[in-house]
Amino acid sequence: MATAAKTKTATKKKAAAKTATPKKAASKKEGAAAAGLQVGDKAPAFTMPTDGGGTVSLSALKGKAVVLYFYPKDDTSGCTKEAIDFTAAKAKFDKLDAVVIGCSRDTAKSHDKFKDKHKLKVVLAADESGKITDSYGVWVEKSLYGRTYMGIERSTFLIDRTGKIAAIWRKVKVPGHVDSVLKAVQAV
Repeated sequence: MATAAKTKTATKKKAAAKTATPKKAASKKEGAAAAGLQVGDKAPAFTMPTDGGGTVSLSALKGKAVVLYFYPKDDTSGCTKEAIDFTAAKAKFDKLDAVVIGCSRDTAKSHDKFKDKHKLKVVLAADESGKITDSYGVWVEKSLYGRTYMGIERSTFLIDRTGKIAAIWRKVKVPGHVDSVLKAVQAV
């Protein structure tokens, strides 16, 4: 009987894998349309609530360089490190007339707690509806320990002073990332 149960489980897993394959391909295809953003493209417009009860919109930032970085979740280790790194370099970005905006699907209230806890100085925008993460192609299928789920791919977009994408970093590794972005801002 144990063998029959194992066979049944294996059969279910194979069937699930076959069923999941088209979903995976569709997700990649859907993401590819939005993820097809390239350097030189007009950056998708956005208006989002921020920490502290404010709002931020790309149109209001015209004439400034904008660093829009997407991160998965407030107060997780990698996201905290990235936000602290951007905060540490904030004066350098300010000197270059660049605005740094962190964006996740967390609420503005969650951003307030995250910002207060870690003394963050960057603007944190709340994309609760997911429209902005979708338009930038960063809401993707991910996997962890064999489980697939949808989530934000850690990505950064540098938007120039005219609203065009000047640089894109996808699947960001946190160490050294802020320095790389800072160099790109200096070139814009």
